[in-house]
Amino acid sequence: MDVEARSGRQRECSEMARILGWIVMTFLALAVACYAVALLALPEFRPSLVRTLIAERPVAAIAHFAGSALALTIGTFQLNSWLRSRFGGGHRWLGRFYVAGVLAGGISGFVLAVQSSGGTITQAGFALLAVCWLGCTFMAYRHVRAGNIAEHRRWMIRSFALTFAAVTLRIYLPVSQIAGIAFPVAYSAIAWLCWMPNLLVAEVYLRFAGAGDWRAQRVGSRA
Repeated sequence: MDVEARSGRQRECSEMARILGWIVMTFLALAVACYAVALLALPEFRPSLVRTLIAERPVAAIAHFAGSALALTIGTFQLNSWLRSRFGGGHRWLGRFYVAGVLAGGISGFVLAVQSSGGTITQAGFALLAVCWLGCTFMAYRHVRAGNIAEHRRWMIRSFALTFAAVTLRIYLPVSQIAGIAFPVAYSAIAWLCWMPNLLVAEVYLRFAGAGDWRAQRVGSRA
C-alpha cells in the first residue's frame, strides 16, 4: 500500500507540474501575442527596430506579427489534452487557423530573415527557424490528414516549440541588454538560441512521453 500511495502521490505531483507548466506557458504566449497586436495597432508603441521594419517591409512585417500572434494564441490551447478531449470539433477548426497563422508568420519570417541587416549568422538563424517551423507544421498536418494521431501530436509539439520562439526571443533580448552584451552580438546569438533549446526541450519531452503517444494512438484507432 505504501508503494501504491507513493506512486499515487508522484502521479498527482506530475499532473500538478504539468498543469502549472501549461498555465505559465499560456500566460507567456498570450502576453507576447498581445504585444505583437499592440505593435500593429499602436504605432507610437513600437520600438525603433520595429518602426524601421514596418517602414521598409510593411507587408512581410505585418504578416509576420499577425500570423505569429494567431499561432501563439491558438497553439497553447491546442496542446491542452482536457480541451482536446471535450471540444474535438473546435480543436480541428482551431487547428486550421493555427496552420494559417504559421504559414503567414513562417513565410514572412523567412522573407524578413534573408533581408535582415543583422549579418549572415543572424539571417541564417532566423531563416532556418522559419523553415523548421513551416516543416514541422506541415508534417503535423500531413499526419492528421492520414489519421496518424500519435505522430500528428508529436509534430505539433515540435511546431509549437518553434512558435514559442517568439516568447523566448523577448526574454533573451532584455536579459542580454541588462547583462551589458552589445546588441549586434546578442542578436546574432539569440537568432539561434530563441528556438534551438525549445526544440531540444520538445525532443526530450517526446522521448519520455511514450505513454501519451500510446493513448493518442488508441484514440486515433477508435475514431
